[in-house]
Amino acid sequence: MIDFGSEVRTALKAQGKSLRGAARELHYDVAYLSRVLNGKQAPSAELTQAVNEYLGLSLTVEDSGSHDDEMDAWELARRVQASDVGNATLERLERAFDGLAMAYPKAKPEDLLRHVRKHTAYVGKLLDSKKTLSEHRRLLVIGGWMSLLGATVHIDLMQDDAATARLETAATLAREAGHPEIEAWCYETEAWRLLTDGDYVQAVDLSRAAQEIAPAGSSGLIQATAQEGRAHARLGNGAETYSAIERVQALSAAIGAPDTPEHHYRYDPAKALSYTATTLAWLGDAAAEPYAREVIKRLSPGEDVSQWPRRVASANIDLALVLLKEDRLDEACDSAQKAILSGRVVPSNHWRALEVVKAVEARQLPESADLREAYQGLKAIEP
Repeated sequence: MIDFGSEVRTALKAQGKSLRGAARELHYDVAYLSRVLNGKQAPSAELTQAVNEYLGLSLTVEDSGSHDDEMDAWELARRVQASDVGNATLERLERAFDGLAMAYPKAKPEDLLRHVRKHTAYVGKLLDSKKTLSEHRRLLVIGGWMSLLGATVHIDLMQDDAATARLETAATLAREAGHPEIEAWCYETEAWRLLTDGDYVQAVDLSRAAQEIAPAGSSGLIQATAQEGRAHARLGNGAETYSAIERVQALSAAIGAPDTPEHHYRYDPAKALSYTATTLAWLGDAAAEPYAREVIKRLSPGEDVSQWPRRVASANIDLALVLLKEDRLDEACDSAQKAILSGRVVPSNHWRALEVVKAVEARQLPESADLREAYQGLKAIEP
């Protein structure tokens, strides 16, 4: 029986190729590839074939000695040439996904969804075309990311059936492609939906499941940890909440700032600030205030609230909750009204704005009528 990992490492070294470079070219997670090459995880048939194509090998998981090396070589050449897809098309699709993920914080959900639908349909068409195995995997990965983003937008629009279908598709494609980070994001995204529905216990369970799947040091791992902390905060579990906050801050600091921090699926320190503000605000901890104010300071493009990213609107809601708790009522009402009037509170987050409105009404403050009117206007423009 051949030692798959040893053979691949030897070939990489002989050809002057690195593990990280191979992972990038093959579109596999580097942590997953490392586990396989170190004998900690068995290689899949698809990974074996992809490695064979990349390195010009003809490895099998179990070498029975019955294969025909000459036929293997001919078949490899045929597959490389028999493609209607091509690298340029795949690169354009990958750039298109990154562009949509970077547009997510500011784009209208219904506009973004139209683009996601168009690109997802094109990926589906290409999956029926002639292609190499490595191209097939890249299409699965692109389709997985597109389906995940589509599910996220459906959740924002409170379109639960469509969100469920897209999440299931994304998870299936992720498993087929051997891409654990996409699968982890699927669990995390479902955890967020359950959290907005008030099922905090199940949200904790799904967040933990996502953490078990997510590659070490990945954005998916950080986001799943953050989601667990939010759910614990809603449950009033102080110790678990603070533990999650500390883990998120440590993980976020370790990966540093990405080149494209606005990318929805790439964690950065500013997201850690936003997460901490929301989590502490839900826990009722006054320490949320400086975090919320820092998010507003960093990300506000100006006085025009309609140009705010969603995180600034969320930070103002967090700030309002904390200020209400401290009886700083005028400031709280001002922050809440700005958030609501910004138009950046998506339908799935209306419940957070409503929490502030109800808290103001419970105190019978004179601003309550204006806040309720603004909130009703927000509900009136739901797609």
